Amino acid sequence: MVAEKEKSFRDFIKMISPGTLLRTVIDDVVRSGLGAMIVFDTKELHTQNIIEGGFRINSRLTPQKLLELCKMDGAIIISQDFKRILYANILMTPDNSIHSTETGTRHKAAERTAKQAHTFVIAISERKKKTTLYYSQSRYHLKSTDEIMRNLSSTLQVLEKQREMLNEQLNNLNILEMSELVSISDVCKVIQRTEMILKISESIKRNFTELGKEGNIMHMRYRELIRGVEKTEDEIIRDYATLSLKRSKTLLSNLTFEGLLDTKSIARLILEKPIEESISPKGFRFLAHLTLSEKENSLIVKQFKNLENILKSDSSELESILKNRADTIKEEIRNLREQVLNGKVIC
Repeated sequence: MVAEKEKSFRDFIKMISPGTLLRTVIDDVVRSGLGAMIVFDTKELHTQNIIEGGFRINSRLTPQKLLELCKMDGAIIISQDFKRILYANILMTPDNSIHSTETGTRHKAAERTAKQAHTFVIAISERKKKTTLYYSQSRYHLKSTDEIMRNLSSTLQVLEKQREMLNEQLNNLNILEMSELVSISDVCKVIQRTEMILKISESIKRNFTELGKEGNIMHMRYRELIRGVEKTEDEIIRDYATLSLKRSKTLLSNLTFEGLLDTKSIARLILEKPIEESISPKGFRFLAHLTLSEKENSLIVKQFKNLENILKSDSSELESILKNRADTIKEEIRNLREQVLNGKVIC
């Protein structure tokens, strides 16, 4: 339910991204030094007697009409499909017993209306020149395009550095795996880095939603930086964790950034072993880079138990699973191992 509400709120933010009709009006209202409240129509607005006074318009919505109506003190109610202005100069009278963290009259009414009528409300402060969005229990302060761009640029630089560090750690882990020298600490450092990247990634998704088309170039860079990270984390967890992939991912998602800094906690939670202990990968991540199906990967891991045994196997041992492809796959294994030892990063 919470995830669905968040999705709806993101959809709402997308509707007022730069270049959209409503964002044009919001920017014009702020520049004009006006205040405003724009409410999206719902059945609850009428059945719970939240609206008083004003007048019915039922006119096609245009930026010019909406801006002119914002010059009046009352709220404006528009249709859910953004096509019509339904009412103007409305006095919103939500239940005063509904908790509100706001101090201004307009913003208190906006927050309580959003909660009581389960709708979207835009409140623009005349004094502070700030725009606040409300939806049910959620609240969000709309940032300027320049501010979001600056924040995103800074965050992408952090992501870029984290990705560089991850690639170095993966390269190190790859060589250790080929040399049978992997420790719990080595694995935890990679899991730590992948989870940090994923958490940073999640934290900036709303910014891209708010930017709309303005953020297309930065979004391309963002997608490039996070490409393959979650898949790598999943494969490493499958290779080393004693818990299921789903359980391991849940535990990691519950860790804060501060919690992720402690690799001993990751070792205890996910691998259930001391950090200084040696460990062998099952081989899922390595096999994922060969021309094998998921079923064949699982059968090979089940038969050979770990990557060390897979690397030492010969074609005849693979024959029962791969039949007439055993020689080809064995050659792929030798080639991939050589590429890893020569510094190729497996992501």
